[in-house]
Amino acid sequence: MYRFLSLAALLLWGAAGQAQSGGSSPYDSAHFSLFKPVPRNQLRELRPDRPGVTESPFTVDAGHFQLETDGIRLVNRRDADQREREWHAAYAMAKLGLSRRTDIQLEVPFFSAQKQRQADDPNWERHRGFGDVAVRLKHNFIGDDEECPVALGTVGWVRLPTGGQAGDGGVEGGLIVPVDVNLGHHWDFEAQLEGKLNYDRESSSHYLGVVPSAALEHDFNDTFSLMVEGVTRWDAQHWGWRSSVNVAPIINVTDNLQFDLGAHLALNRETDREFFVGFTYRR
Repeated sequence: MYRFLSLAALLLWGAAGQAQSGGSSPYDSAHFSLFKPVPRNQLRELRPDRPGVTESPFTVDAGHFQLETDGIRLVNRRDADQREREWHAAYAMAKLGLSRRTDIQLEVPFFSAQKQRQADDPNWERHRGFGDVAVRLKHNFIGDDEECPVALGTVGWVRLPTGGQAGDGGVEGGLIVPVDVNLGHHWDFEAQLEGKLNYDRESSSHYLGVVPSAALEHDFNDTFSLMVEGVTRWDAQHWGWRSSVNVAPIINVTDNLQFDLGAHLALNRETDREFFVGFTYRR
C-alpha cells in the first residue's frame, strides 16, 4: 500500500508540472456543453472505464452518450464458511457528457442471478431479478485533452438498494481516484485507489473497503489491444488482502464501438473468480 501511494504522489507531481507547461486545449476556447455538443469530427479517442477494475480518468465528450455493458459476467466467490455464485446479464453503464471535464453515469444491472450456501450445506439459496442501481459523477482535473501524458480524475458514486434480495440490501458509496500515464510507443499505465462504504445484509451495518489497482495496456494495432491488471482488495470484514491478476483482450471495431472479454484470475482462495464479455458504444 505504501508503494502504491508513493507512486500516486509521484504521478500527481509530474501531472502538475505538465499542466503548468502544457499548451491550451481546443476544448478550453470552444465552451462545449451538454446543449452544445462537441462536433463528431473533434471527438477524443474512445476511453471507457471497462474492461478492468482500474477506471479511466477521461470523461465522455460534452453532449454525447456512451454505453458500456457487460453482456454476461460470471462470478464465483468463497469465504471461509460460505460459497456464492453470480451471473449478470445486460449490466449497463450509461454515460452523458455534461461539460468538457464532467460526465454523469447511471449503472443499471438489468438482470442478476445469485445463489449461495454454507460450506457444509449442499442446498443453495437462490435470488434473481433486477439489481442495485448506482449513480456516478466523474470529473477530470488534468489531461482531458489527451495531449498531456498524465491524466487525473475522480469518480464519486452512490448505490441504491433497488435490487431487493438480488442486491446488497442497503445504500453504499465510494470515491475513486484514477490516473493514466501515456508511456509512448502505444503503451499506457493506469492506476487507481478506491475507498468505499459497503453494506452487510446479515448484520445490517456498513463497513469500509479499499481497492488499489494498476494496469498496463498495449495497442498492437488499430484493432487489437491487451490489458493486464493487478488488483487487491481489503475490507473490515475479511482478514488480509484478496488479490487477482486480470487479463482482457480488446477489439476496436470502429472509433465508437469496442468489444472486450476477459477473466479475473484469483491469487488466493478468498478472491472472486470472474469471466466476462462486453462492449462499449458511443454516439
